[in-house]
Amino acid sequence: MRVLGIESSCDETGVALYDSERGLLAQVLYSQIDLHAAYGGVVPELASRDHVRKLLPLIRQTLAESGLNPADLDGVAYTAGPGLIGALMVGAATGRALAWALGVPAIAVHHMEGHLLAPLMEANPPEPPFVALLVSGGHTQLMWVKALGDYQLLGETLDDAAGEAFDKTAKLMGLPYPGGPQLAAAALRGRNGVFRFSRPMVNRPDLDFSFSGLKTQVLLAWQASAQTELDMADIALAFEQAVVDTLAIKCERALERTGCTRLVVAGGVGANRYLRAQLQERTGRHGAKAFFPSPALCTDNGAMIAFAGCLRLQAGQSEPPVVACKPRWELAGLPPLSPALG
Repeated sequence: MRVLGIESSCDETGVALYDSERGLLAQVLYSQIDLHAAYGGVVPELASRDHVRKLLPLIRQTLAESGLNPADLDGVAYTAGPGLIGALMVGAATGRALAWALGVPAIAVHHMEGHLLAPLMEANPPEPPFVALLVSGGHTQLMWVKALGDYQLLGETLDDAAGEAFDKTAKLMGLPYPGGPQLAAAALRGRNGVFRFSRPMVNRPDLDFSFSGLKTQVLLAWQASAQTELDMADIALAFEQAVVDTLAIKCERALERTGCTRLVVAGGVGANRYLRAQLQERTGRHGAKAFFPSPALCTDNGAMIAFAGCLRLQAGQSEPPVVACKPRWELAGLPPLSPALG
């Protein structure tokens, strides 16, 4: 089955073509970072308009790179939520209209299920059951994946997502948008032990997160410092260590409570090198193993949507001829997939 995937939930337009027998055939991604940088963050209306401008050319490019024609498609998958409603509507309307015109089924994909399933496209995919840490700019969740499509929420952030905390903390210290990657880069130059910040909520028995107070600690430390580049690097390192340690502690507890020996990490923050190293080390201590998608599949992309959509289309699921999006959409409420696909 050949499925075209469309991702347009926020500020990146992603299109990919996935073949159930041959794997990923082609993918292209257009980032709107330069467009939104002047405003210090994503402007929803501008994001929607840019998706309108770029989506069809990217679809044509993806088909050309794969050597296929529209008539060769067996289905179309598009992100229907969660995300910015205008941006979602662009991708959903385009994907649903294309499927209708070609006479093929369409499937609405949950953005976070796309992230969750992305590591399954790698050479050695993990098999359920496993614990999934979904950590991105807009989400931080721990999910128990009992089978593909059977998800149970174990814990989530009560305020800022981890990626959001990175971006906001970077902005507090004057780094331009998007600050998260720049903050991580600054941390590489930091000196270990100069600053230390708390590990939020690790003393509580639940698996929820909170990162808003951590930003306040960073702000106070930054204001009290000489605000040199070295101070910024030292604070960035201490902040990164606090976030990663918090995530790692909660992941260890989730593995213990579920009895799983596999941890899947997905989402944009999953590309963070320190996070990867820490989770690989800590899971190894417990006889478990951590799985990560390649860096190109950590951030928003069309490949994960095409893959997730392909699994659901193969399970016999599809959408009626309507365009519907869900800016807020619980992952645990998705219909299950066929056990044979797990």
